[in-house]
This record gives sequence, C-alpha cells and structure tokens, in this order.
Amino acid sequence: MFICNLRRWLVVACCLAWAAAAPPNIVWIVADDMSPDTAAYGMREVKTPHLDRLAAEGRRYTRAYATAPVCSSSRSALILGTSQIITGLHAHDVENPQSLPAPYRHLPALLREAGWWVTNAAAPGTQRNGRRITKGKTHYNFAHDPAQMFDGDDWRKRKPGQPFFAQFQITEPHRPFPIPETYDPAALAGLTLPANYPDHALMRRDWYAYQRSVEMVDHRVGAILAQLAAAGVLENTLVFFFADHGRPMPWGKQWLSVEGLHVPLIIRGPGVAAGSIESRLISLIDLAPTALARADLQVPAWMDGRALLGPIFPERVQIFAARDRCGDAYDRIRAVITPDYALVQNFFPETPRFNWSGYKETSYPGMPLLRVLHAAGKLDPLQALWCQTARAPFELYDLKRDPAGLHNVADAPAQATSLAVLRHALEDWIRVSGDRGALPDPPTEPTKAEILKSKRGDYQRTWQARLKIAEPTDAQRLVWWENVYGLAPSITP
Repeated sequence: MFICNLRRWLVVACCLAWAAAAPPNIVWIVADDMSPDTAAYGMREVKTPHLDRLAAEGRRYTRAYATAPVCSSSRSALILGTSQIITGLHAHDVENPQSLPAPYRHLPALLREAGWWVTNAAAPGTQRNGRRITKGKTHYNFAHDPAQMFDGDDWRKRKPGQPFFAQFQITEPHRPFPIPETYDPAALAGLTLPANYPDHALMRRDWYAYQRSVEMVDHRVGAILAQLAAAGVLENTLVFFFADHGRPMPWGKQWLSVEGLHVPLIIRGPGVAAGSIESRLISLIDLAPTALARADLQVPAWMDGRALLGPIFPERVQIFAARDRCGDAYDRIRAVITPDYALVQNFFPETPRFNWSGYKETSYPGMPLLRVLHAAGKLDPLQALWCQTARAPFELYDLKRDPAGLHNVADAPAQATSLAVLRHALEDWIRVSGDRGALPDPPTEPTKAEILKSKRGDYQRTWQARLKIAEPTDAQRLVWWENVYGLAPSITP
C-alpha cells in the first residue's frame, strides 16, 4: 500500500512539475483600426469595463506603435516579427500576393511545427449588419491559405493538454461604423474632439459612432474572456489585446501620425504583474518574438522585433514606421519615434495630405466636410493643414510638449540638433533595412494606371448607387453623409 501511494504521489508530483514548467497558452485579440481609446487609457467618453478589467489584471503599455498605419502592411509585419519594408510587404492591399521569400516564416507555422494548436477566428457571437461573422481576418500581403495556415477556428478542439495559440479578430471599429439609431444628447455634447478636427455636428456624430464601435470591441473582448474562463484556461493563458493600427479618421489611418500609429496594448497572464504600466517604446513587431519566447521556442535571427516579457526589457532609444502605397493612394513616408520626438520624412512632399484614396472618399464623412469647410474659410490654421496642396519634406513633433503630435517644429531653431540626429537615425534605418519601398511594385502587380482606373471605378459605382451620380461634388457628398447621420443639410449642394 505504501509503495502504491508513493508511486501515486510521484506521478502527481511529476505532473505538477511539468505543469509548472509548461508554457502558457497564448491568445491574441486584435481590434481593427483603433487608437488607445478606452477608459483605462483615459478616454472618459466610452464604457469599456472588460478592457479596463484586463488592464487592471495585467499590464497596460502606453507607448505601443504599429509599423504601418494601415491593415495589411501592419498585419504582415506583426505576424512575421519584422518590418514590412524589409520583406517587401509594404504596399497595402496588393492585388497578387506572392509567397514569402526565404528565410521569412510566419508565427503560426513556427508554433504549429512545435506542436501547438493554432487557430484564427472572429470573436464569439460576432454579428455585423445583421450577418453572423465566423471567419477571422488575416489580410496579409503574402500568399496564404488560412486552411493551411491554421488548425481551424476553435482552440477548444485541440488534443488534451496541447498548448494553443488562438487569434481572435474583432471587426470593430473598422468602418463602416454602425449608425446609431439615437444619440445620447449629453454624451454627444460632452464629446471632446481633438484640436485638429473641426467642431461640426457631422464630425461629432461620426466620432460618437466610432466610440460606440469601441464599446462593441469591449463587448467582444468580454465574450472571449468568458469563453476562456468557462473552459478553465484563463489563468494559464497569456492574453494580448491590441489593434493593428490607429483609428480610421482623416488624420489617422494611412498616415504616419501619432493618431495613425499609436495603439492600445494590454497583456494579462502568468508572469505579468497586475495593474502594471509600461511607458517605454513598443513596436507591434515585438509580439511575434514575445510569443515564441514564452512558448520556449527560439526567436529567428531575422526577426527584428524583441521579446517583451523576458527577464530584461528590450529598452529602445527609437522605433520605426513606414507608409507606402495604400490601394490607389501612392506615397512613401518614413518615421522614427523616440521617447521624446517623432520625425516624419515625406518623400513626395508635393503630394497633398488628402492624397486621393477611393476607400477614404467613400467611407469617411470627414473628407468632404474638411474640404467644404476649408473652401468656406471655416477651419482654423491647424485644421487647415489637412487641406494644404503640399507637405513639408520633414515634420518634427516634440512629444513631451505635444503628445498628440499635431504641431510641426522642424523649422524651430531650438530643434535643429534633434532634427539632425533623428534624420541621421532615419537614414541609417533606411540603409540598413534595405528599404524595399524605394522600389517599384513587382511585375506581378497591375500597373499604376490599371490600379487607379480600377479603384476609381469602385468609387464611381459606390456613389452612383448612393446618389445616382458617379462623380459627386464634395458638397453633394457632405449632404449625403449628413442625411445618413440624421442631420439637416448644413449647406446647399
């Protein structure tokens, strides 16, 4: 009897030792197009109890940035752990994605080879426009088959004891925002618009709709946490919440601005101190090496991201970001961000800031609004910058004095030294990285003329369906948006 009991206890002890040494499960919750706009980040106008709980039980990162301000470029970088300008995956929404070049391999493949169960799914119970959504977004700029990339869409189907890496994709707050049926007058009146946006009724309602979409993100996060808790795995799971880039507003998405790049990042789970805050620089390319390190796997040498949760924090003096062609909006912009500054280099300064984007011109009410108000002389100097016909070659933002990065101080004599140092850092990164953004699109892509024609056709068909006019004026589009948001026309088109 004694020997039997001893054996039983030895088996239990071995199992407990294995469990203690086993790596945690890993969950990525990815929101689409969202800045750090939750209550825990100081956005008092939204109710985000689940995200606030996640922050209270884990670590909130206050200086996390995407490497690109647009979906596919950013997602391609973060799933590989390396910048999109190195891999040639920098152009957004390529027409003919090609296979990954050697030696690059995406995170799901590396984990699956090591025996992990890897899934990608929409958040539980996701519905949008009355339609149930079950497929998880990928949107990578390399050729991929989700059926080959992942084991499925349900982490609960893994083998007993098999570690899992589950991605949950949240469609919000990507446009189109659901238009509220009613508006809370107090909330609408109390909404604080950033200084670079005009205080106009349409702009207020558009931001109100964005904030309600952020609250839907919170609801979906709550459903994910409940699913993990119900299965008894939450406490042995590292949960990451982040967005692929910043909010979908005129000055945000597609621009190397603080608004376009700054994202929420919250991590909760084993080894992460509850209620902790990290204010040092983070890049989203750090997430893949962090996952590999916590899975006790080797981080490939070609990953230029750094593991965040090791014994030594990867403190940086600078991180980098890039924007290239976004569909039919051609551009090349590079940025370096330090604890105190952001430097932006516009390689095509003659291109206006409203650089035509068929997607934005059909989806953003702020686009025609800004131009109509500018023509009427109703924008202040900061807001009117958006409508300038050219940009400065270099933009420098003093983030200690101007954390939103709205006031360009590149011409200030007092900033000459900082400007020179950061220009040198940016030049070094471009040279060392072998920046592929300086090259034309590969021959597998349609020509620029073909892309412009195709996207313009999409734009014309959209407005033809909305207004029976293929090429409406800004005034006509503005009135259409005001009608959608339940407002009386502010102008006569």
